[in-house]
Amino acid sequence: MIKKVNIIDIDIVRSESWMSARNWIPQAFQKETWLKMQSGGNGIVNAPTGSGKTYSLLLPFLMSCLYREKLPSKLVMIWITPIRALAKEIKTSAERVIAEAKEHNLHFNDVIVAIRTGDTTEAEKASQKKHTPHILITTPESLHLMLARKGCSDILSSLEIIVIDEWHDLLGSKRGVMVELALSRLRGIQPKILTWGISATIGNMQQAMEALLGPEKARSGTIIRSNIKKNIGVVSIIPEKTEKMPWSGHLGIKMIESIIPIIQKSNSTLIFTNVRSQCEIWYRKIIETAPELAGLLAMHHGSISREIRHWVEDALCEGRLKAVVCTSSLDLGVDFAPVETIIQIGGPKGVARFLQRAGRSGHQPGAESKIYFLPTNSLELIEAAALREAISREFLEDREPMIRCFDVLVQYLVTLSVGDGFYEDQIYNEIKNTFSFQSVAKEEWQWIISFLATGGKTLQAYDEQKRIIQENGLYKIASQRLARRHRLSIGTIVSDTMMIVKFKRGGMIGHIEESFMSQLNEGDNFWFAGVNLELVRVKELTAFVKKSTKPGGRSPVWLGGRLPLSSNMSEMIREKLEFAAQLKAQDLKKAEIEIQKIQPLLNLQKERSIIPTRDEFLIEIFHTDDGHHAVFYPFEGRFVHEGLAALFAYRISRLYSISFSLAYNDYGFELLSDQPIDIEAALGSALTDLNDLEQHITSGVNATEMAKREFRDIAAISGLVFKGYPGQPVKDRHLQSSSQLFFQVFEDYDPTNLLLRQAYDDVIQYKLEMPRLRLALERINNQKIIITRPSKPTPFAFPIMVDRLRERMTSESLQDRIAKMVIDYED
Repeated sequence: MIKKVNIIDIDIVRSESWMSARNWIPQAFQKETWLKMQSGGNGIVNAPTGSGKTYSLLLPFLMSCLYREKLPSKLVMIWITPIRALAKEIKTSAERVIAEAKEHNLHFNDVIVAIRTGDTTEAEKASQKKHTPHILITTPESLHLMLARKGCSDILSSLEIIVIDEWHDLLGSKRGVMVELALSRLRGIQPKILTWGISATIGNMQQAMEALLGPEKARSGTIIRSNIKKNIGVVSIIPEKTEKMPWSGHLGIKMIESIIPIIQKSNSTLIFTNVRSQCEIWYRKIIETAPELAGLLAMHHGSISREIRHWVEDALCEGRLKAVVCTSSLDLGVDFAPVETIIQIGGPKGVARFLQRAGRSGHQPGAESKIYFLPTNSLELIEAAALREAISREFLEDREPMIRCFDVLVQYLVTLSVGDGFYEDQIYNEIKNTFSFQSVAKEEWQWIISFLATGGKTLQAYDEQKRIIQENGLYKIASQRLARRHRLSIGTIVSDTMMIVKFKRGGMIGHIEESFMSQLNEGDNFWFAGVNLELVRVKELTAFVKKSTKPGGRSPVWLGGRLPLSSNMSEMIREKLEFAAQLKAQDLKKAEIEIQKIQPLLNLQKERSIIPTRDEFLIEIFHTDDGHHAVFYPFEGRFVHEGLAALFAYRISRLYSISFSLAYNDYGFELLSDQPIDIEAALGSALTDLNDLEQHITSGVNATEMAKREFRDIAAISGLVFKGYPGQPVKDRHLQSSSQLFFQVFEDYDPTNLLLRQAYDDVIQYKLEMPRLRLALERINNQKIIITRPSKPTPFAFPIMVDRLRERMTSESLQDRIAKMVIDYED
């Protein structure tokens, strides 16, 4: 372990001296971390973006290397990062310390720092096998690949410390569960290993530490908080004219002229979008609007090739780029010191996400972070005011750890069997000390072992489902063929089948989902990675292209749901709407600029209906050519609204024969029928009752179909279905049919199957957000229910109606339809 006798003070002095030489002042939280770490403590460092969290853990370890006679030729430190871009920055930081120490004749025992991610080349991997690095910066997936290597226990036997960077980003995901399991194994190999996390502020920091350290070790863990207060400036980009009838995505591109001066006056700008397709569109539109930015503007998202992403990161750091349009691929702590300005396109849907992105600017201790907010529809201006208020109150969301992810556990056990093998009782005791699997009963554990060894109750006839065998009590992989397949399948990120996009004569550009490419014919042009491309031909899962000069062309769309509004954002929006509802005309100038600007919209809403306060639950009933509408406004996010819409539709249909079309957004949901909706009768028959809640919701949403979709990912993660070898991937439709076949077999013959039960549990817990839905119903039952009957759709109802049309109309016909609706409903 790190030496602690007689060098504690010297280590800290060296750390302080190194920082002082760079004109950096060691922060109190950094000094506290150094002391805790040197005394063998574990915990989490919580500090604002750009305040020096990395050096609070990296520096003391490196300084301890100064006093060692010799470092082992094995791993001593592992640094886990959730994104590949961050790995490069951590390596640079470590090598900076080593290089500058050597300049002062300080001996560093030739510390080797290396990166192992999905971007690491085969040559680099071979070099790492020959010369094991002392510090390895890696991802959760690559760490599990290490556990799948023969002799991994020996390689990890000298490990002293593991750091999990951006733990708040991994928490609440299956990747976080992967980290929990890997940590449990590392502690099994080296019980005295130090474990530290780095996290931005979240609402449930204590629980985050329990997930990181395990419930038992967390009792002695330490949360080290910085007293640095980050100054965040939120500036809304206000449209000249706001729509009275808003709809999602309509306003943003129209305001593109407003961001060009912001880009031009800044040395460097990050423009954040929420999804990759939006990133592609905005890059293209900015270049079309300001062609002088060509060569100074770049794009960065996860589907662009590694070489292009690395070039963008280097060019941004070196000041060769004016701006980068990006997604969450640049959300986290990459220290792009030159970045001055951040622009957020559309509502980020969460306070913590917005704060994280804001922190990309002013990425130094004490510097102000300024973020511009560009709404994509008028109602999103309310979100800007809500975000500013939430930041001032430090009202940040919890990140709830995922539990009982049996698909991840099954994958993990196969990983161990591919590596050095595992003993049943030993690994059971290890996983019981994780947050995710502390509730796993012995009977459930034995079911999992039996499922892997025999195929379980229903798959015993299939040899490929007998994945592990026992030799002298040690479980190993059943065959080398299964081992090769498993190494290719490690991970929990499941997406549509990806196609390589490659120049006919040249290199790879990136990956696009097969579902998008299948819509194109040879000769069609499309935009990707900022280039106008023509599809030349498709060979297997490679699309060969060439540059095109044809006008128009589509931008790629990646599948996946929209981000839902967080519970904290929902609460702040309800508060801001109540303020707007009670605002008197003479006090308007005292209100936030965002609320002032959308007064025409709010006035029309009050004229036709009401703006509900926090003590009121609004239901609007009206009729249009489409049919009879009932629109409800819980302001709880689209996932909760999807569940509530299904629940209300089911309960009303039990009263009398009626069918509905459902639509929902973050603010409310709509039930549309071809016959009048008797809302008073529904309310009188326990429409919002909490009894039989789960049963009624699952009946309303057809939980079996939702569970089938969820099971597709579970089947892939657990290894029930194989996605194919490099260059020979299994077609997406074949994966879908295979997973559905397994689902049906388990449903019919093995209803207690843990993977099947997980599919249903995940739908209830995560897709429909049942805990949050229940709280929403409890709040509604304590509110005053107000029913209005507007003669025309209201500004609040209009965007929900548009979302319903969006599901079944092309973009061209949708534009025409919306334009007609605006004329009909605005006046």
